Amino acid sequence: MSEISNRFRGFLPVVVDVETGGFNADTDALLEIAASILRMDEDGKIYRAETVSCHIEPFPGANIEDAALEFTGIRLDHPFRIAIEEKDALQKIFQPVRQEVRATGCQRAILVGHNPAFDMAFLNAAITRTRYKRSPFHPFSSFDTATLAGLAYGQTVLSRAVKAAGMDWDAGQAHSAIYDTERTADLFCTIVNRWSELLGEPVLSQVD
Repeated sequence: MSEISNRFRGFLPVVVDVETGGFNADTDALLEIAASILRMDEDGKIYRAETVSCHIEPFPGANIEDAALEFTGIRLDHPFRIAIEEKDALQKIFQPVRQEVRATGCQRAILVGHNPAFDMAFLNAAITRTRYKRSPFHPFSSFDTATLAGLAYGQTVLSRAVKAAGMDWDAGQAHSAIYDTERTADLFCTIVNRWSELLGEPVLSQVD
């Protein structure tokens, strides 16, 4: 069993961010998704490894708020926005996650997000809508970097937390699924690794 499976009690942390057509997971479109897989080096430090992402075609009858598109900067008619159907998008994201779960000896993946209830709601709604049967993610457990950053740095807004952690933040790239996912992943790794440094050794927990 790998060290990362011991670190998180058999869970593989995978950072996820979604961009959507609104706030209602049942009625509003899922438009972008990205996921960053985390790995652990020989010193017990976790780091961002592979990121997978895709643009998604709105499901039939999906609601899309103009304010949401203005906020994210998504242009549905952009000639280079190559979008795929929801079920294909889930397969593209989930396949490498499942492979990593197997390779690390983990039981399943656990979603890491900045206020992850939002991302998890849209992910689970898409899973239900498409009748997807093989999600690698725990259906309700998650790690919240807003909470962790509030503890570590006194900041809960992603951009401020990233800066407080000593990293750069590019407002021009914000609100794209890839950028937000990778900055959230780096923030999570920084906090987890710093905690291990404070304790003087990597934290490991055997699976019950």
